[in-house]
Amino acid sequence: MATSDLEEPPGGLRLADLHSGDPAAIAAADRRARRWVGGDPGALRPGTEAHKLAATRMFRETFNPYKPTIIDWPRLGPEERDRLVNLPIWDIAVQTEGKARIRMLSYARSLADPAWRDAIELNGWEEGRHKTVLSNLVAAYGIVLEPEPPYPAPRRAEWAYLVTGYSECIDSFFAFGLFALAKRSEFFPPELVDTFEPVMQEECRHILLFANWVAWQRRNTPWWRRAWFELQVAAVWVFLAWERIGIARGMDDGKGHAAKPQDHNFTMNGSKALSDVDIGVRALMELCLSENDRRFAGYDARLLRPTTMPRLVRLARRFMRNSRP
Repeated sequence: MATSDLEEPPGGLRLADLHSGDPAAIAAADRRARRWVGGDPGALRPGTEAHKLAATRMFRETFNPYKPTIIDWPRLGPEERDRLVNLPIWDIAVQTEGKARIRMLSYARSLADPAWRDAIELNGWEEGRHKTVLSNLVAAYGIVLEPEPPYPAPRRAEWAYLVTGYSECIDSFFAFGLFALAKRSEFFPPELVDTFEPVMQEECRHILLFANWVAWQRRNTPWWRRAWFELQVAAVWVFLAWERIGIARGMDDGKGHAAKPQDHNFTMNGSKALSDVDIGVRALMELCLSENDRRFAGYDARLLRPTTMPRLVRLARRFMRNSRP
């Protein structure tokens, strides 16, 4: 996708020139993206029609209409630019968004249910917008990327959607904390960090939608297919765990070549890449937990949240010693 020809979002939604417009309009769009409560009272039992409509309405009604192509990237000094250029993330970040876009669009187009199809299609469109934001940033600051690979449609659409959804649940949990650390440390200019705030909140919306889709799918899959669905979910977690262990160990790319530095273990090393603050593992995990709770706080409490990473980190925290400030 070119950086200048992002199509309008699906479903009749429209983009707006927020970054060059009224600050009040920017603030209003930001509030709408962070807060949503369904109008119908009562419990939302997972798997019901009411649950589905609440989750998909939330996603549509919290859409942020910013245009990535008109973002006014702030001027950076030489030291600030070097910090940005040397972050070990840019190739993998752009390619991850490209893969997520085609996987989500492919799965959406395979669905018969119009509510889920429209919501997941919008989710895929937003992944494409994230890629445009990143592509424009690297162009603005002269960051050189490797040639992008093609992004073919997956042969197994549901499997690809599960891999992408659970991967985002893992990565976003840590990204929330790392982003907060970068903001608090002022390692980068506040104007640059604030540019990515809508992207971070969109990731929160994405995994909120995914968590509710999983719950709905579990309860609406026929019994004779439910075991296969659960096997796929279990296999996805095994695959993602193995993938991340491989990244941490610096495994090769499957062709006998060493993986590139930007592919290695960004979550573990990210606190050093995004801040000059010396922060211990326990303190970083506490920050990830608090930021995760904060970003979800504005959405209807009846909607399900991703729980696996928060539970695992809270469990691991019991065995972590308190680190120095």
